[in-house]
Amino acid sequence: MQMIDNQYVDTVNMNSLVEQSMPKILSELDPHSSYISQDDAEEANEDLKGSFSGVGISFTMPNDTVYVMQVIEGGPAQKAGIQSGDRITRADTINLVGMEQHEVMKHLKGAKGSVVKLEIIRRGRPKPLHIKVTRGDIPVKSFGEQTYAEFMIAMAELNIEGMKNLIVDLRGNRGGYMHIAIQMANEFLSNRQLIVYTKGRKSPREDYFSDGQGSFPKLPIVILIDEGSASSSEILAGAIQDNDRGTIIGRRSFGKGLVQQPMEFKDGSVVRLTVARYYTPSGRCIQKPYVAGHDEDYENELIARYERGEYFTQDSIRQTGEAFKTRIGRTVYGGGGITPDIFVPEDTSDVTSYYKEAAFNGHIRQFAFDYVDKNRATLNKFDSVKELRDYLMRQNLLEKFASYAEQQGLHRRNLMLYRSRRLFERAILGSIIYEARSIAEYIEYLNEDDKVVKEALNLIKEGNTYPKKK
Repeated sequence: MQMIDNQYVDTVNMNSLVEQSMPKILSELDPHSSYISQDDAEEANEDLKGSFSGVGISFTMPNDTVYVMQVIEGGPAQKAGIQSGDRITRADTINLVGMEQHEVMKHLKGAKGSVVKLEIIRRGRPKPLHIKVTRGDIPVKSFGEQTYAEFMIAMAELNIEGMKNLIVDLRGNRGGYMHIAIQMANEFLSNRQLIVYTKGRKSPREDYFSDGQGSFPKLPIVILIDEGSASSSEILAGAIQDNDRGTIIGRRSFGKGLVQQPMEFKDGSVVRLTVARYYTPSGRCIQKPYVAGHDEDYENELIARYERGEYFTQDSIRQTGEAFKTRIGRTVYGGGGITPDIFVPEDTSDVTSYYKEAAFNGHIRQFAFDYVDKNRATLNKFDSVKELRDYLMRQNLLEKFASYAEQQGLHRRNLMLYRSRRLFERAILGSIIYEARSIAEYIEYLNEDDKVVKEALNLIKEGNTYPKKK
């Protein structure tokens, strides 16, 4: 870089050259070493910090307008009087209509304690409202700085309610801080049980053991995983599996076993460099194979799993890694994620091309959005998810959706519509509940007929959460 700056024939923007070249250099090492520019560093760290400062809403942008889906309970927006269904047209003097979503986020986020004046269009009000919101901390759900504290609060609340068993759902959880996963695993293990260890060329082996102070060393536990479970999720699942502490149910996890160390530069940009691998207590590294410089093949590995049928049959899972033994002698494998003790395939029996097109093109979500927007007053009258669900089941939503989708250009196919009826109803009702209520109630609804959750509940009823040597 110094040679180019000093001797190159033309003037070179060295900052621009660094921004362009650093990602390419790091991509030649492994799929997870990365360079984050100064502009992107703060946003990239928000998930790990466990919070960011903003107004406290989740929103979508149909027809280029900011539409408030949910107002975070206890957050700044709720305190200021913003409601679900409001449309935000301006932030201070900035017109948000037609703006890209990431740009809208920049105008809604800001320093804690700062004030933003929002222009609101509310159904039933002839004139815009102008509401001042004082930005505050907004929690982020991940393996971030706040996750362990949030976890312990939730466990305490469940204890008060008389919790006898626990299901931890890590499906789709991409992980975060390693030490948070270690703290959570510690709550379920007896004294001096190995949770995880790390080792690298320049990083001597470092073991992490439980300290015997965990609050739930005998609580029956089941952990749910899938191909979206990665990193810290795999640390927690691996610690429970290798110590034979509980049962892992679902599909094989992602397979990220590389440890990144963040190195910050003076301008605020960051290199996250892989310095070690982590290993589960049995000694397996669950990092899936990769070829340096071939990130596309690495990312497409999940598609390859799908194409060879791994999501649908357990026999399709490739166990090419070395075999290891758990504490009681069960065989587990390294070299590519955590393989569940109980495999539950993805259910595709009712999937049709009509359903896939409706879902992938956003017709279901848009229908739910419009339905909630027109019926919010009625939907808010119900005290529970069950009451709301029972009401929605009587509204002939499948027929209404088919007519709506046809108006949007999705040709109606009656045979496929009724073959996929169960999937359509679940997706439509779930989307309406998500738009009208909260994400917690949305998950509660989805769990009612979730095959993986049902498998976990059956295992609990049988008293078989602790694995046995086969």
